[in-house]
Amino acid sequence: MLKVSDLETGYGKKPVLFGVSLEVKEAEIVAVIGPNGAGKSTVLKAVCGLIPAWKGEVCFDGTSINGSTPARNVSRGITFAPQGNRVFDELTVMENLEIGGYQLPKKELKGRIDQVLDIFPVLRGRTRQNAGKLSGGEQQMLAVARALVPKPKLLMLDEPSLGLSPNLVSAVLEKIVEINQESGVSILIVEQKVRDVLRIAHRAYGMRLGEIKLEGSPDEILARDNLKRLFL
Repeated sequence: MLKVSDLETGYGKKPVLFGVSLEVKEAEIVAVIGPNGAGKSTVLKAVCGLIPAWKGEVCFDGTSINGSTPARNVSRGITFAPQGNRVFDELTVMENLEIGGYQLPKKELKGRIDQVLDIFPVLRGRTRQNAGKLSGGEQQMLAVARALVPKPKLLMLDEPSLGLSPNLVSAVLEKIVEINQESGVSILIVEQKVRDVLRIAHRAYGMRLGEIKLEGSPDEILARDNLKRLFL
């Protein structure tokens, strides 16, 4: 579904990624792990179109999307929930969800939001509440729910555990597994909580200093020497 080949990009004149290659297959959960500054979030931003590819290629469903905009990529089936509980605090939960599906016809949007609220029942009773008044865990669930409204083929999540208690981390990751299994959505997830995310991933990539250093099953990635080499 997603194939990134020899990707090089960065910010301004500063290079961050150096020949990154990875892929996500249909209905697969793929984790990207690594220390701070490894370039993990930059991969997601390049895939969704927030920053351009300097070299290499990003293909989705067999088509190059180099130079495509985030809006076009949403139409193709790629959505992105950035890190940090990125919800619109002053808007209601419902308004946040409506923004997620702004490209959908009104009738379809209503039905799609209803489907998403079935996945996140805690939000159903709070649709008129300002998003800024939700707990940290609820805001994270809203961010994921908003990204699901357009019915993506590929959902990209950047640090969904950020700022959450261990119990809430488990709840959010369990919800991600549920979404993958019940909706067949492919998921590319960047996460610092390595052992937690590897419990739900089918495959993983380990990044360091803008390069892919490890690739394999969770068990292969969790091998002590592998993690030591990646993080030390």
